[in-house]
Amino acid sequence: MKIGFDNEKYLKMQSEHIRERIGKFHNKLYLEFGGKLFDDYHASRVLPGFEPDSKLQMLMQLSEQAEIVIVISAADIDKNKVRGDLGITYDMDVLRLIGEFRGRGLYVGSICITQYSGQESADNFRKYLEKLGMKVYMHYVIPGYPSNTALIVSDEGYGKNDYIETTRPLVVVTAPGPGSGKMATCLSQLYHEYKRGINAGYAKFETFPIWNIPLKHPVNLAYEAATADLNDVNMIDPFHLEAYGVTTVNYNRDVEIFPVLQTIFEKIIGESPYKSPTDMGVNMAGNCIVDDEVCCEASRQEIIRRYYKAMNALAAGNGREDEAFKIELLLKQAHATVEDRKVVPAALKKEADTGAPAAAMELPDGRIVYGKTSDLLGPSSALLLNALKELAGIDHKNHVISPDALRPIQTLKTKYLGSKNPRLHTDETLIALSISAADNPEARLSLEQIPNLKGCQAHSSVMLSAVDIQELRRLGIEFTSEPKFEKKRI
Repeated sequence: MKIGFDNEKYLKMQSEHIRERIGKFHNKLYLEFGGKLFDDYHASRVLPGFEPDSKLQMLMQLSEQAEIVIVISAADIDKNKVRGDLGITYDMDVLRLIGEFRGRGLYVGSICITQYSGQESADNFRKYLEKLGMKVYMHYVIPGYPSNTALIVSDEGYGKNDYIETTRPLVVVTAPGPGSGKMATCLSQLYHEYKRGINAGYAKFETFPIWNIPLKHPVNLAYEAATADLNDVNMIDPFHLEAYGVTTVNYNRDVEIFPVLQTIFEKIIGESPYKSPTDMGVNMAGNCIVDDEVCCEASRQEIIRRYYKAMNALAAGNGREDEAFKIELLLKQAHATVEDRKVVPAALKKEADTGAPAAAMELPDGRIVYGKTSDLLGPSSALLLNALKELAGIDHKNHVISPDALRPIQTLKTKYLGSKNPRLHTDETLIALSISAADNPEARLSLEQIPNLKGCQAHSSVMLSAVDIQELRRLGIEFTSEPKFEKKRI
């Protein structure tokens, strides 16, 4: 894979810039962390060279100065909101985050439950966290937020919230996902700190949109595609342009809320430390792009993948037309079409040639391999086996899974578990391959190629089962499919 982003430069510049910002606010900075602190695969896809845990690595360079506050909305707890990428609820993700941070040697100081209005589920979660030894603080719903600044900046607004006790100069405020109340938590803390005579500061760390590249740059368009469900729109920061005469990029929510933030800052501090939303940010990612065309092409590919994801959701009945149409428009703005994804026309041609569902995968060196439907395997399972054989240099005529491994699985599925489909799913195929590897050297060699599948691009001519989608995701394969079912369903 071609590299378009200098990760080492990014880690150095980012940590230095945050230290500088801490110094501007009398050694107490509340840093709102947008996006994902680790597992940031969107950033690693559109900025090839960016490590998925780059933000976490950067934070570890500041570990002696930093403590983490994890924020979760009581409303999200109550409705069991699920992270789409991991398939777990937000409250369970809080526990995962605590474990991940502690495992990296980072200090998690407390949990803040926001937008609390007496939800029983939030009370139960608080009790559970406290049994684990965590400090838990409650922030309440403020009527008229964020426009009613007189109420917000008062003892009945922010003053009603619990004051989160922190001990380190850098307080990183993060959350399982958007809409959790990170900014409100930071501003509430500023209110309490200033009442205590501490001149604390606030800054925002969002990787996207990147403020110092063009508005319609494919990297920024890919961010719009990734947040199409939130209806975020990238825009020129009018406040920055007016204050400095410099064009920068921000997104609509920060631009819309900025006048309110300025008023809140003025009420808390006496004056706003920032003249624009861009001023609030500390993101150095744009300075670390070393090959713009590589990042542009990677971003166009990401928009195509997002388009197929939206269209699949629409076909399955749980998507929105406006989301799909928006990403389709972004495709046009990025001057890209689905045919630019090599595996798409390859899979469709294979389906036309065989008259049955098919799939195609692009290997790291650009070779295309195929998978077709058979009596034993579905297209994704056949594709997986063929890719492993190709990577291992094994003749495709050779069978790496013995019939003795296949028959018991098919019998189990159809005779004992009541399945009408004898074809093996991808997880069952890998189990059969691992069984065969015990006495078949070619099966063993194929199995050893699994790590080389990570980052490969693949496409299916039909939508896959949830089992296959999950397995391909676990293998690190970037998978898309046509928005149609293999068979008509009611």
